[in-house]
Amino acid sequence: MSIEIPVLHSERLTLRPFHPDDFDDVARFYADEVSALYGGPCDRATAWRKFATYPGHWMLKGFGPLAIEETETGLFVGWSGMWGPEGWPEPEITWALLPEFHGRGYATEAGRRSLRSAYEDLGWTTAISVIDDRNTASASVATRIGATRERPYEIFGNPGHIYRHATLEVLNRN
Repeated sequence: MSIEIPVLHSERLTLRPFHPDDFDDVARFYADEVSALYGGPCDRATAWRKFATYPGHWMLKGFGPLAIEETETGLFVGWSGMWGPEGWPEPEITWALLPEFHGRGYATEAGRRSLRSAYEDLGWTTAISVIDDRNTASASVATRIGATRERPYEIFGNPGHIYRHATLEVLNRN
C-alpha cells in the first residue's frame, strides 16, 4: 500500500511528514517531564519507537500526526494531526509541542488546521481530543478550537477527559 502523506499550511506553520532529523527533538521531548502528559518520559530507544509510530500510523490507517515546523524559520515545533491507535475510543485530533514553543498559539493553530483537514480531506464527521486532567494548557487549546468537555476518560493510567470537537458546519460559521 502506498500512502501520500500531505503537507498542510496555516498562517505561521507547515504541517508535514516527519523527517529523520526530527528524531532528536522528539527524543528530547520524551526525555522531559512535560511528556508525562503524553505517555512519557522515556529513554531514547522507547522514544524512537514512538517516533516511528507516527509515519506507521499513516501507512496503516491512512491518517496520522504530522510534524509541525515554523514556516518562516523551518524549526521543528512539535506534532499535530489525526490519531486513532488500537483501543482508542474514537479518531482524535492531537498536538504536542516542544516546551520552548509553548505560549505562542502554535498548538491552537496546528490543531485547528488538523481538524479542518480531518473534516475536509478525510470526510470525518466528528472528532475528539483525549486530554489528561493535569494538562490544562491542552484543555484550553481544545476549547479555543471549539471543543467541549464531554466525559471522563483514563489516559496513560491518569484521569482525563474526552473533548468533542465542533462539526465542520460550526467551524465554517466561526
